[in-house]
Amino acid sequence: MKAAFSPLASDDGVPVSLKSNPMLSTWISIATEDAGYVCIRSGKVELGQHILTALAQIAAQALAVPIARIKMAPACTDSSPDESFTSGSLSIQHSGMALRVACTQVRQLFLQHAASVAGVDASVISVRDGVFLAVDRELGTYWSLARDVDLAVPVEPNSDLVAARFEAGSSEPAFGLADKVHGRYGFIHDMPLPDGLHGRMLRPPAIGAQLLHLDLAAVQGLECAVQVIRDGSLVGVLAEQEHVADLAVTRLASSAQWREQACLPTQDELPAWLRRQPCDTLVYRQAGQADLDGVAVAATYTGDYFKPFIKHASIGPSCAYACLRDDGTLKVWTHGQGIYNLRADLAVSFGMDPEQIVVEHVPGSGCYGHNGADDAAFDAAWFSLHAPGRHVRVQWSRADELCWAPQGPPMSVRLQVDVDAQGRILDWRTDAWGPGHSLRPGRAQTPTLLGSWYRESPSPWLSAINAPIAAGGGTERNIIPCYDIPCSALSSHRVIDMPVRTSSLRSLGAFANVYAIEAMVDDIARAHDIDPAQYRLSMLSDARAIAVINAVRDMSGWDTRQGGGQDIGWGMGFARYKNKGAYCAVVARVSVAQKVSVHDLFIAVDVGEVINPDGVMQQIEGGAIQACSWAIMEQARFSDRMLIDDTWDKYPIIRFTDVPDVQVRILARPDEPAAGAGEPSLGPVAGAIGNAVRDALGVRVSTLPLDFDNIVRAIEAAA
Repeated sequence: MKAAFSPLASDDGVPVSLKSNPMLSTWISIATEDAGYVCIRSGKVELGQHILTALAQIAAQALAVPIARIKMAPACTDSSPDESFTSGSLSIQHSGMALRVACTQVRQLFLQHAASVAGVDASVISVRDGVFLAVDRELGTYWSLARDVDLAVPVEPNSDLVAARFEAGSSEPAFGLADKVHGRYGFIHDMPLPDGLHGRMLRPPAIGAQLLHLDLAAVQGLECAVQVIRDGSLVGVLAEQEHVADLAVTRLASSAQWREQACLPTQDELPAWLRRQPCDTLVYRQAGQADLDGVAVAATYTGDYFKPFIKHASIGPSCAYACLRDDGTLKVWTHGQGIYNLRADLAVSFGMDPEQIVVEHVPGSGCYGHNGADDAAFDAAWFSLHAPGRHVRVQWSRADELCWAPQGPPMSVRLQVDVDAQGRILDWRTDAWGPGHSLRPGRAQTPTLLGSWYRESPSPWLSAINAPIAAGGGTERNIIPCYDIPCSALSSHRVIDMPVRTSSLRSLGAFANVYAIEAMVDDIARAHDIDPAQYRLSMLSDARAIAVINAVRDMSGWDTRQGGGQDIGWGMGFARYKNKGAYCAVVARVSVAQKVSVHDLFIAVDVGEVINPDGVMQQIEGGAIQACSWAIMEQARFSDRMLIDDTWDKYPIIRFTDVPDVQVRILARPDEPAAGAGEPSLGPVAGAIGNAVRDALGVRVSTLPLDFDNIVRAIEAAA
């Protein structure tokens, strides 16, 4: 597979999105017929993270107009900039900074034009609510001057534009929030279906199963016509009534005959099985404190940690629409995270020119990573080719979403740490095994879309890859400890033949790596009777890292905490996301009885420049709650040939009754680049919870989730 990952910015500091989308008119349009509004286009999409609100704030501030005058256009391949995927906590860095530069240049172009027409110096002109003023004299507005200012020109960012700083962010209400509360929001699932058909897919009973026989008579006699479409082992039905399509698939499933084969180990063998598989290995190193050279090793600590398969568990299953129009254009509506990359895979799948395909984003129920949205889009497009002129709606079932969407990869992490007699770390070694963390569309020579792998002439099954560590990594994300310690070998072993499709899930490898690192740091501190917070601080020289740890100590009352060892535990976790992004420190308070209950999470974060404080707060809180769910209860179970958690009863996620009280403190850094808030809290939250459980039990639970079975195993092993 070929990777297409980009660094945050080019060598000259210009946002990367401007490098690949250099025309001002790609980002912004101002029309006289739409007086009073500015249309802003971004390649980043709304996934429930309210990113469009923050981007609108950036544009409004750069243009000097109220946010109410900003219209954010839906991301669409026929009009929007190509910004690859909305992922990695990069939307503000990529799209936000690109919009800041582009909109600032647009304001300068209009200002210069107004000055030229009025015969005044540009330096005396100000902009207020889109009106250009010279003292109290109005020189025109964006909309009255729009015909005379050409935006079909390249962005020409100078150092002043790139380094531009604006006033501190404000907590503008999120776009669409009221509609969501009142059930009026325009989710893709609720789109009208003109002249429509409902499509349903027949899923195999096992991974990689081949269809041997299908009884088409099974769908006869239903209340409306059913069209059965088969292409090898890829089977689906079309019907004008949704419930009929569901019934038809059920009947076909009962009559179908398949060839299956075992491909997975037993659940308990998964960690060892991962370590036995063929792997691609990369090794990283980190220099440490020079004054530790030659110091004698007093002890070596070893720890084995495991994170299982985790599901996206989106509340609303994936959905998509498609229509093959009379002019041969294939229009697809999706809630996927990368419209251009999806278009590329659809073009290869169906032998079409990419320009024949238009992909438009419509918000779905939200996800953080590569769930089934792109696969549902393939299904809808495939159906539409068999029903030209008709709009086809594909709604995945709950079982489809839980068992056929890509899974968050399992990881087995082994740490070996040498320390001296005082507990100072002399060397740190890591081995992390697991499948890759990215199987997103558009990054390989052949499609990664599920349906394409089951056709008569199938696309080859591909293994997920990892991004280079410079771009954040996958399995190796946060494999480097965020402390000033020497690391002689940090090895990432990517399993290259994985039967279960794995791909990006919020925070990628950072969740497992930070959990393991913070567990080891805590255990060494306890073994040497050092306060875990003070031990972390002793290994840090980065002032921003020190600040978040001190802030969370203050918030939580860490230094005066009570409990520990009596079913109540306190724990701390810390990391800098991707080792170069946002800083996050967490303190957790838990109790342990029949299950782990997380009562309080105290979180201090430094995300650099803050655009919308409420938005940052919501992202950090949301990440913390999701990490809590993963840490204490979530794991995907499987048989020897198939994922088996196909209902909420089988795959529970955190409920409101289990949500802890979450307190967040944002450390203001207006002069630092924005670092993203969507993912930095997950690893530290898991680490803090794990350390709090260790504090309560006196036993380290190294296998996630921290449920009854894994706790009992840890206690038995310790005994």
